[in-house]
Amino acid sequence: MSQQPAPAPARQPLDEHAADSARAYAAAERAKTDVLASVLEDIAANGYPSPESGVPWEIARDAHLARLAGEEPRVA
Repeated sequence: MSQQPAPAPARQPLDEHAADSARAYAAAERAKTDVLASVLEDIAANGYPSPESGVPWEIARDAHLARLAGEEPRVA
C-alpha cells in the first residue's frame, strides 16, 4: 500500500456571479463574527450587562421575524 496521500479532487471554477455571491456571503459572515467578537470582548472587559438593560427574548424574536418577513427571498 502506498504511503502517499490520495490526490485532492480537482476544483470546478465558479462563474463570476457565483464567485461574487460567495465573496459577499463571506464578507457578511465575517462582519457577524466581528460583531460577536466585540460583544465577547466587551463582556470580558466589563462583565455581563444587567438584566434590566436587556430586551426580553420574545420582543427580540418578534422583531427578527418581522425583519425576515420584509426581506427579499434568497437561495443559500
